[in-house]
Amino acid sequence: MIQAPHTPSPLSVQAFFDEATSTVTYLLADPDTGAAAIIDPVLDFDPRSARLSTTSADRVLAAIAAEALTLTWILETHAHADHLSAAHHLRKLTGAQIAIGRQITEVQKGFGNLFEAEDIAPDGGDFDLLVAEGDQIALGHRVIRIMQTPGHTPACVSYLIEDCAFVGDTLFMPDYGTARADFPGGDAATLYRSIHKILALPPQTRIFVGHDYLPAGRQAFAWETTVGEQRAANVHVHDGVKEADFVTMRKARDATLPAPTLILPALQVNIRAGALPPASASGRVFLKLPINAI
Repeated sequence: MIQAPHTPSPLSVQAFFDEATSTVTYLLADPDTGAAAIIDPVLDFDPRSARLSTTSADRVLAAIAAEALTLTWILETHAHADHLSAAHHLRKLTGAQIAIGRQITEVQKGFGNLFEAEDIAPDGGDFDLLVAEGDQIALGHRVIRIMQTPGHTPACVSYLIEDCAFVGDTLFMPDYGTARADFPGGDAATLYRSIHKILALPPQTRIFVGHDYLPAGRQAFAWETTVGEQRAANVHVHDGVKEADFVTMRKARDATLPAPTLILPALQVNIRAGALPPASASGRVFLKLPINAI
C-alpha cells in the first residue's frame, strides 16, 4: 500500500502582550516535533523600586510546559530600549540558545562605552548565535530565515518562517506607522529601505509586530497584520510614499519623542543578552544612570 505523504501541522504562533511596556512576545512551535522558539521575551522591571520579576517569562514557560514543547531558541529582533530582555533567564532554565543580529557588536561597543561596562566583550559573545541576511535557523522540521532590517537600530533583524514575518520594531500596526530612527546607529533612510524589503514579500504574508500603542480611535490592542494591509494603509509608508518624504516625516516626528522610560536600565541589560551587570564586592547588583549622557 502506498501511503499518502505526511502533511505538516500548521505552525503554532502564540502572542503574549505585556501592557506595562506594550511589548508582544511570541512563542512559535513546530507541532510535529515539539520544537519551540521565543521571540523578544520580557523581564519585568519596576523602575520605581528597581525590582525585577519573571512573571511575563513564566507565562510563556507555562505554555511551553502545558504543550510539552522543547524550547530551542530565544530570538531577539534587536537590543530593546523599552523593556529588559528575559533571554538570559530563559537560557538558564532551559538551555535554549540566544540569537540576535550580527550588528549587535556595534550596539555593544557604543553602549558598553556609555555604561563603562568592562565585562562586555564587544564581539557579541554574550549571545550564542549572531545572524545575518540569508542565514537560516532550524525549528524542528521548519526553517526560520533571517532578513536584516536595520534603521531603528543597526542590529535589527526580522525572522521569516512560512507565511509569517516577525518584524520587531521596524513596523507597527498600519494605523500607528513605523519605528523611530533616532537612537545611536539609527537612520530613517535605512529604515525606509528595510521596510520596503518587508513589503516586497507576498501580500498575504502575516506580519507580527513587536509593540502596539493604541492610536486615537482604536480601543483594542492588536499585533498581527499583513504585507497587503501595510502597503495599502500604513500611515507612514503606504504605497506611493517616497523615501525623501518618509525621512522628512520620521526626523520631524522623532524630534518630538521623549526617550523611552526604561532605555537606560534596558540597554545595559540587553547588550548582555539579558544578563545583569556583575555584582559588586558586597554582592549587590547595580544599574548605572549616566547623567546628561543621552
